[in-house]
Amino acid sequence: MGMTLAEKILARASGREKVAPDEIVVASIDLAMSHENADLVRKSFLEIGAPRVWDPERIVIILDHRVPAESERTAATHKAIREFVHSQGIRHFYDVGRGGICHQVLAENGHVLPGMVVVGTDSHTTTHGAFGAFATGIGATEMAGVWAEGHLWFKVPATLRILVQGEFPPWVSAKDLILHIIGRLGADGADYRAVEFDGPAVRTMTVASRMVLANLSMEMGAKVAFTPVDDTLLEYLEARTGRTIPDSPDFAPDPDAAYERVIEVNVSREVTEPQIACPHSVDNVRPLSEVRGTPVDQAVVGSCTNGRLEDLAIAAEIVRGRRVHPRTRLLVIPASQQILLEAIRLGYVQALIEAGAMINPPGCGPCVGVHQGILAAGEVCISSTNRNFVGRMGSKDSMVYLASPAVVAASAIAGEIAHPEEIVGEEVA
Repeated sequence: MGMTLAEKILARASGREKVAPDEIVVASIDLAMSHENADLVRKSFLEIGAPRVWDPERIVIILDHRVPAESERTAATHKAIREFVHSQGIRHFYDVGRGGICHQVLAENGHVLPGMVVVGTDSHTTTHGAFGAFATGIGATEMAGVWAEGHLWFKVPATLRILVQGEFPPWVSAKDLILHIIGRLGADGADYRAVEFDGPAVRTMTVASRMVLANLSMEMGAKVAFTPVDDTLLEYLEARTGRTIPDSPDFAPDPDAAYERVIEVNVSREVTEPQIACPHSVDNVRPLSEVRGTPVDQAVVGSCTNGRLEDLAIAAEIVRGRRVHPRTRLLVIPASQQILLEAIRLGYVQALIEAGAMINPPGCGPCVGVHQGILAAGEVCISSTNRNFVGRMGSKDSMVYLASPAVVAASAIAGEIAHPEEIVGEEVA
C-alpha cells in the first residue's frame, strides 16, 4: 500500500521508510516561522537555557499582526524581537515596511518548497500546503523547543482527498469553493486530518487561489492541506527562487495511497453562486441569494486568505468609476509590500482610492480585531478574511459575514450584501 503526501513527507522527515495514520513520529523541521508571538517563543526559549537557536537560517520572523505598533506594549514587543533576532543572527527577519502578512511573505520570497516540514506559530500556516509542504500551526512553547532542537513530534494524520470537477461559474472563486466545502463538512469535518485537494478544477487555479483552499482548510480543523505540485506551482517557485525545481514523485501521493475518505465536488453544479459564511461560524454557509440585501457598515478586502494581487484586481475593477455607498466603509489591505507596489503600478490602488476606499498598510489589522478598522457594537461587516467568530473583528455585538473579494467590493458599492452582477453585470467575471 502506498502513502499519502502527508505520510510521505513525515516518513522522510523522521527517517522512516513508511509511516501510517496515528503513528507518532519525531520529524526534523525544515522551516520555523513566527510573527509578533515570537516574543512569547523567545521567553520560553530563554527558559530552556539553550544559548543559540538550532539553525538561524531556518527561522523566519515577520512582524504583521500589529503593524505599525498601535500601542507602547506592542512597540516594546517589537523591540524585544528585533534585539533577539540580532543577537541570534536570524537573517530572515521582515520588519515593518519590509514584508507584510507572514504567509504571503514566506510564499513570495521562496522560503517554502515542496516536501518540506514547516511549522508556524499561526493557525493558518496550513496555507503553505499550496506549495507541497507539510505546514501546520503550533504553539509558542512547542516552537521554543523547535528553536532549541529543530525537531517536533507529530501524530501522522489520516487523509481526506477532495476531488473538484467542473468549471467555475461566473463570479464563483476559490473562496466560494472552500466555503461550500466547509459548510458541507462542518467546522470539525477535517479535525487533525490532512486534506488533499485535486481534480481538474483545482489544476486550473492560480497559485494564489490554491493558497485560499489550503488557508481556509484550518477552519474545518485540518492539520495540513495540500494542492497539487504541478507546472503551475513549479514555475511560480522558480520565478521566486531563481533555480529550477525538478518535479518528483515524492511531491505527490502514491496512486495506491489509502484515504480515510474521498469526497467529490462538482463546482459547476454545487457552487452555482457566491457563498457567504454568516455569523458566527465559518461553517454557517449560505448562498448569497439568501442574505442579499443585508446592510453593511464596513467591507474589508485583505488578509492571508484574500489579500493577494488577483484579489485587489477584481475589487478594483468592480469599484472603478463608482463610489462606495455613503453608509459603508471600504478597507483594502494588501497582503505584502510587493503586492502593494504592483497594485500601485497597475492602477488598482488609484481606482480603489477614487472609489472611496482606505488603503491600509500590509498586515493583519482588523482581521484579528486589534486595530486599523475594528467594529463597534451593532455594526455589520462583510469581509474577505478567514474568521467570523463573536468579537473576532471588534465588539462582541458586531456581526461578520465572510465572502470573496468580488462580493465584498460589490457590497461596498451597494451598501448591502450584493452580487457583483448587480454592480457590473458579467463584464469582469
